[in-house]
Formats: sequence, C-alpha cells, structure tokens
Amino acid sequence: MGSSKGLTLIELMLTLVIIAVLATIAVPGFADFQRNSELISRTGTLVSSLNTARGEAMKRGRYAMAIPADGANWSSGIIVFVDNNNNKAFDDATDIVIYRNDDVFPSFLEASGNGTALGATPYVLFDAQGYSRTSSGGFGNLTLYIMRNDVSASRQPSQTRRIIVSRTGRLRTCTPTSATDTTCSASSTS
Repeated sequence: MGSSKGLTLIELMLTLVIIAVLATIAVPGFADFQRNSELISRTGTLVSSLNTARGEAMKRGRYAMAIPADGANWSSGIIVFVDNNNNKAFDDATDIVIYRNDDVFPSFLEASGNGTALGATPYVLFDAQGYSRTSSGGFGNLTLYIMRNDVSASRQPSQTRRIIVSRTGRLRTCTPTSATDTTCSASSTS
C-alpha cells in the first residue's frame, strides 16, 4: 500500500486550537499597538502643523497661527494660517490658510493644552522671528497634550504625548514619566 499524505482529524484540531490560542493572545496586543500608533501619528501631525506655522511666520514676516479646526477643541483637527490683518484671529476672507486638517481624532484620543492653547478659543501664535506669543504681545511657553483616554490611570503617563512650545518657538515632544511630570525628562523624549 502507498503512504497517505494528509492530516488526521486530531492533528487538524490540534492545529486549530493552537491558532485560536495565539490569536487570542495577539489580538488585544495588536489593538493596543494600533492605538499607540495613532497617538504617535496624531502627535506628529500637530508638531508638523506647528512647525509649518512657525516657518510661515518667519518666511512671510507676519504673525502665523495654529488653531483647532472647530475653533475650540484640538481633537477636531487644525488650521494653520498667516494672519494678514494682524488681529490674531482667523478671518476666512483675509487670512491665508497654509494648512487645514479637519480629520477628527478617534474617540480614544483627546487633546488639550495650557497657556494660550487652552480656553474657549485656543491658539498657538508665532511672530515674524518665530517666537511663541500671547495675544497681548508677550512671549509665552505652552504645552499641548495628546492622551489616550481608554487606559488605566497607572498607564496614562506612558500613553500621553506632550508638545512643548518654548518662548523661542522651539518645539519638542516627550512622554511624561508620571502624572506629575510637567516638563518631561530628556530620556523620555519620543
């Protein structure tokens, strides 16, 4: 008789059980990986937008601003524009829109800020030298926060990215080491 070249029912069932166990382990890890990738991607988009605003301000010798797309919430997207009439507010008719992203953050991410990046009408303003400014004309440090809201409090710091804008307009991103780490240590820069 010739030899059979197939799988027995027991071998096939054992293979399916192993695949099911591996899938059970891998799927939650993949979802977490995907959400972390989204966090990093959104942070990169905001940093790029802010750098665009700063570059345009210096290139054109005018104020340039970044504001939330809906005017109130950074999670709604972002508008970068050159403030042609120097009123430090977005006027669709007179200001030059450099970049607009109306891509709303997924529900598991939220964004906020402090300084001028917080409030009813948050913004980031750069002057012609690339310095970060407040609406009253002073120099201003500020921070934007992007965080996952679907993780436990103990994991929250590692699932948060901060975009720190110095008075000189320099931007850096970092991952806080704890909930009270407001400056982010150099070793935690992402």
